[in-house]
Amino acid sequence: MNYHFTKASELIALCSENKLPIHEITLRREVNETSQSRDSILERMQGYFGMMRDSVNKGLAIESLSASGLSGGDAKKLLLYSQSPAPLFGPQFAKTMAYGFAVLETNAAFGRIVATPTAGSAGIVPACLLSLQETHSLTEVQISSAMFTAAGIGHIIGANACFSGAQGGCQAEIGSASSMAAAAIVEAIGGTPEQAVNAAAFALMNTLGLVCDPVGGYVEVPCVSRNGMFSIHSFLAATMAMADARCFIPFDDVVIAMRDIGRRMPRALKETSEAGLATTPAGLQFKPSPTRSVSFSKKLPA
Repeated sequence: MNYHFTKASELIALCSENKLPIHEITLRREVNETSQSRDSILERMQGYFGMMRDSVNKGLAIESLSASGLSGGDAKKLLLYSQSPAPLFGPQFAKTMAYGFAVLETNAAFGRIVATPTAGSAGIVPACLLSLQETHSLTEVQISSAMFTAAGIGHIIGANACFSGAQGGCQAEIGSASSMAAAAIVEAIGGTPEQAVNAAAFALMNTLGLVCDPVGGYVEVPCVSRNGMFSIHSFLAATMAMADARCFIPFDDVVIAMRDIGRRMPRALKETSEAGLATTPAGLQFKPSPTRSVSFSKKLPA
């Protein structure tokens, strides 16, 4: 059986014909195209989730600023806030954001992360899946299955657009990660393939036009906070899809729109740090300089 797909319409058709969820179609495609055993692929995916969890835990423990001085310690602050008597929207809201922050702070501290799909957007899928595992008591196998759902959505984006902030702006990084996570959430809680794809569409369409303007050229500001905030965005998209809210623009069309917007986006807003937040008065203070040095042991301000 051929499980090849490059469009959401093709993926949905395969799911319908075989009466299988997205994660299973994606897994079978991987088996067919790599000639690796199903067990080895599943084991590798479980290993990736273990790495993601480790990157979250490491980030939550960080108390010092990064080498650039732009990030560090905020993941822990969010975690502590989630444990306060009455955190806004309940503890899991802030905790999910803390997880997204944590992965990017781990990256800034030269720790190991899993690019999903990029380093700059690597916190969203782990944050969503770890939070979902905690709130819905999901097993490692169920979480790994959800990661294949995310991979299937990512495959479609990669085949028709891009993931690179330098090529498509931050919509290609954060938007892609958020749509992958949204679809994974839906299937993990029992949603249909159609609902999962709609969740991906909702998530991606509402990040269109997001620019890539990293302060100082570092993957920290606004990247760290975007990973936290757009983890929540993924849950919002999944909620709309599970409610069967009308998704007027199909996912394939949203991907085409993202590609078109990325091509039209000025170069200065695509990871060059030549516009946006990077060229504000505050942002220019962190412009890379051969003579500028920041200590790794620099402590957070009180």
